[in-house]
Amino acid sequence: MNEIDRALHEDWHPIAALNELEETTIQERCLLGESLILWRDGDRVAVWENRCPHRGAKLSGATATGDRLVCPYHGLHYDRAGQCIFIPAHPDLKPPDRLHVRSYPCQIHYDLIWVNLSKNNVPIPEFREWNDPNYRKFLCGPYVYESSGFRAIENFLDVSHFPFVHDGLLGDRDRPRVEEYTIDRDRNGLKLNNVGVWQPDPDGTGSGGRVTYDYSVSRPLTASFVKHARGGKLAIFFTVCPTAEEACVGWMWIAMNYGHNLPETELRAFQDRVVRQDLPIVASQRPKRLPLDLKAEIHLPCDRASIAYRQWLRELNIRFGTLW
Repeated sequence: MNEIDRALHEDWHPIAALNELEETTIQERCLLGESLILWRDGDRVAVWENRCPHRGAKLSGATATGDRLVCPYHGLHYDRAGQCIFIPAHPDLKPPDRLHVRSYPCQIHYDLIWVNLSKNNVPIPEFREWNDPNYRKFLCGPYVYESSGFRAIENFLDVSHFPFVHDGLLGDRDRPRVEEYTIDRDRNGLKLNNVGVWQPDPDGTGSGGRVTYDYSVSRPLTASFVKHARGGKLAIFFTVCPTAEEACVGWMWIAMNYGHNLPETELRAFQDRVVRQDLPIVASQRPKRLPLDLKAEIHLPCDRASIAYRQWLRELNIRFGTLW
């Protein structure tokens, strides 16, 4: 691996929610353009390259039987570690060690299955409210974006679209002004503080007012915010799987330290509604890949967050899903 996109290959990426994967079910996923399979044996989840090393057949059509996986082409058996342990055409032959499916590190955090393509030891992105019992938490998604994952994250950081894309919910066309806010940026990410806006319905409770956001972008494709409103806090942890250069899948964990009597179904429906408003707008952007040359698009004073985000991605030498 060269220096290009090292930051992406050495990072952890969510590829599925744990509840999407039933035991003995093999599912195909894509990460950074690579086809993968994931399968579950009890409490263990394995993530492999979607290719049998014998003749290159896809393993997404394989059969999981107990603690082994059987290739659909020639019936080769692979154990949990990806090593071939039985060849039906030669039952007495000990399979060679190199008859081994490439596997990837996998961890389960926040009820999501995370994968690292480089076997790096960086930590999973932090969801600060996860262990705080004062917050009720629920997962929303998956949300499929027909655009670069970086376009999706940039949209998440952009409050100036609220009055137009989310009019009546997160914004009001008659009150579109974006207040001044501060940005701190280094190689570890971005922090946006004191981003103030007025929202008619900031959280699905139907009660409007001025709110303040504090954003954090800890990884190229993971961002979060804490929204301060009505004496309480609403946090969203947004993480994106870059399936291809112009496609991605996102999940959002919602955490609230108020409104504990509100039905979760209503809160989740509100978030789904907001994201459904975002999806066609993000998909309509051209180019679909995020331009990192600041001269490629026109910037306004309210775009300081996206400018800082693009500059940071350029410092990290990220090419997948971007344009230079």
